[in-house]
Amino acid sequence: MKKILIIHGPNLNLLGKRELEVYGKVTLQEINQGLEELAKQRQVELKIIQTNHEGEIVDEIGKTEAKAIIINPGAFTHTSIAIADAIAARNIPTIEVHLSNIYKREEFRHKSLIAPVCLGQISGFGAKSYSLAFQFAMELVEE
Repeated sequence: MKKILIIHGPNLNLLGKRELEVYGKVTLQEINQGLEELAKQRQVELKIIQTNHEGEIVDEIGKTEAKAIIINPGAFTHTSIAIADAIAARNIPTIEVHLSNIYKREEFRHKSLIAPVCLGQISGFGAKSYSLAFQFAMELVEE
């Protein structure tokens, strides 16, 4: 079966409660349910994790058997060489996702250390950023 790894980084477990004007009212559980429905329709196995710990993200990337990765690294986007190195080392097609448009926010958020090792980045479309990434990931795993 085709496999896709979904990684939600730090503080995404607080969606629906934190900074509603930035992230909206959707919860992480709702995002995951939507992804699970898409996966079921397309007969794809998802592994979904959320962690606030950089090393756990690196470990998951290192051991995955997925054919594609969708990652929202949260604040690690701007700080984690370790996550970027893990993605580069595995050479698994990876899509970076953000709910908000990081380029409309504080200047420090404009630089992603993850983007250069990803196929692309989808940001600014709220929860739809994930479904857009999933559609593209499906094309990758079906090739």
